[in-house]
Amino acid sequence: MSNPTRTIEPIVSEENSGEKSPNFSENVSTQSVHAGESRQKPGDSITDPIFCASTFTFKDTQSVIDFIEQKQPREEYGRYGNPGERVAERKLAVLEGGEDAVLFSSGMSAIVGLLMSKLSACDEVIFFDECYHRSREFCTKHLSRFGVTTRQVPACDYEAMEAAITPHTKLLVSESPTNPHLSCVDLDRFAGIGKQNGIETLIDATLATPYNLRPIDAGIDYVLHSVTKYLGGHNDLLAGVVVGTKEKMESVRNLRGIMGAVNSPQNVYLLSRGLKTFELRMQRHNDNGQRVAEFLDAHPRVERVYYPGLESHPYHEVAKKTMRGYGGLVTFLIKDADWRQTADVVDAVKIPRIAPSLGGVESLIEQPLVMSYYECTPEQRIEYGIPDNMIRLSCGIENADDLIADLQQALA
Repeated sequence: MSNPTRTIEPIVSEENSGEKSPNFSENVSTQSVHAGESRQKPGDSITDPIFCASTFTFKDTQSVIDFIEQKQPREEYGRYGNPGERVAERKLAVLEGGEDAVLFSSGMSAIVGLLMSKLSACDEVIFFDECYHRSREFCTKHLSRFGVTTRQVPACDYEAMEAAITPHTKLLVSESPTNPHLSCVDLDRFAGIGKQNGIETLIDATLATPYNLRPIDAGIDYVLHSVTKYLGGHNDLLAGVVVGTKEKMESVRNLRGIMGAVNSPQNVYLLSRGLKTFELRMQRHNDNGQRVAEFLDAHPRVERVYYPGLESHPYHEVAKKTMRGYGGLVTFLIKDADWRQTADVVDAVKIPRIAPSLGGVESLIEQPLVMSYYECTPEQRIEYGIPDNMIRLSCGIENADDLIADLQQALA
């Protein structure tokens, strides 16, 4: 007989209420280590084993019938789930403050799975226009072929979003903070627009993580993460997750089983292992991001810094209200620089590696013009808000003084 699952419920701290609206749990490390896990595991191991199985057996025909009729919580075929995957999903749901989580093979497969399960022909979806360009591209280039209309309005323009709503609107979508501009959404207002109009809401909180932002507390229906980033945390896996109520997630899980967008047992193990240090890593990411942003903000060669922890950021007050910390991503512009001079700064750093992605223990740096928008026209880049002199830095967990010294020499 299997042991009952032992989950650890979030603890709401009154001391942390202050000016912040979310109920940030004070026991994130305990949740990260233990939530969703059985106290006694197969083989009496302290870690959950890796189940390298594509299929799972039944002892007799009656066992199959019992599984179907009683909806028993066990596995049947690898495309529908894996025991290790279930542990990771339960842990992620607890960290996010949701009832259920569905793990996907990547962040993109997660949002594709959610959109495909919730939208039908003649439905409409509204995005804030700073959302990940591949997410918007999936809607405008692919869902449009099936009769779904996509509308895009300026980020954090709530009046424009309300004006774009029609009787066919089924979903409102935003990131918070956005990438790479780090605009922050007023979650209460965003959720309120959805509820007042009977429309579901989705926040991609990849850059914030459950440590820094709690959209479900504000009434958001679905929270999405590219688990590849901070949750996995080590630049060694791809995964995505959607969190919501059990009722809302049922159709998402069913479609995932049909799509086959599942993760490998080894990746699930790496995720569960990485989550054990989630709070510790986020504390360092937050600290490094804040210190690096303050350094860059004071540097004479820097024209502008996008970081919600700075008072100069246009959404600083929203960030203070909704977030515990501001993450490790810092975007900045080099003063009076063309794309080549900006690239020289990127090439001159010694600690961050030049690469896409973010949220890992290693610092990464890129020039968005080259890394993600190279094939766009100058007019398109202006439309997307990607100037030639923009640099995006994902601060890892290295020593902040070392990162600052490295940037100092690169800017010099």
